[in-house]
Amino acid sequence: MVKTFRYLFLALLAIVLLTVASANREVVALRLLPTEVDTFLGIGWTIELPLFLVIFAGILAGLAVGFVWEWLREARMRTEASQHRRQVGQLEREVTKLRAEKGDKPDEILALLDGR
Repeated sequence: MVKTFRYLFLALLAIVLLTVASANREVVALRLLPTEVDTFLGIGWTIELPLFLVIFAGILAGLAVGFVWEWLREARMRTEASQHRRQVGQLEREVTKLRAEKGDKPDEILALLDGR
């Protein structure tokens, strides 16, 4: 059921993307700087691309920025989780060591409670 829903969603997404691409085939010029600044500085960089490529590149760039932003935001949480894992491992080793040292000796607390 989930696999069918996923394929249906991907097919619908492909149809939408193809529709957007076919509707925006005009060539547009992308400039690095505005024309006034370009003429003042004498630096000009222009590239001509179909509009749908510009739209899709913008979407991909936005996704990439979002993923990097989220990864950086969660760095503190990953660090804390790593510290907790180390602490749990240390405590487990300590419990194992204490159990090995104790052996068959009766527990003092339980002996006190049983002697009421």
